[in-house]
Amino acid sequence: SAIFNFQSLLTVILLLICTCAYIRSLAPSLLDKNKTGLLGIFWKCARIGERKSPYVAVCCVVMAFSILFLQ
Repeated sequence: SAIFNFQSLLTVILLLICTCAYIRSLAPSLLDKNKTGLLGIFWKCARIGERKSPYVAVCCVVMAFSILFLQ
């Protein structure tokens, strides 16, 4: 399970942020109607992916490097 391994948890969070930002770029109305509640997590992840995209991209490259070469 990804909850018990910190690196796996970070990988899942990065993938969630990138996926939500990509889905929002294709269909903004799909995530914009759920800004609060449990489904609001996906909208918040999309906003993080849009606003902090250089940092998210660097984190994705670092995570890919660590998965490919350090494991």
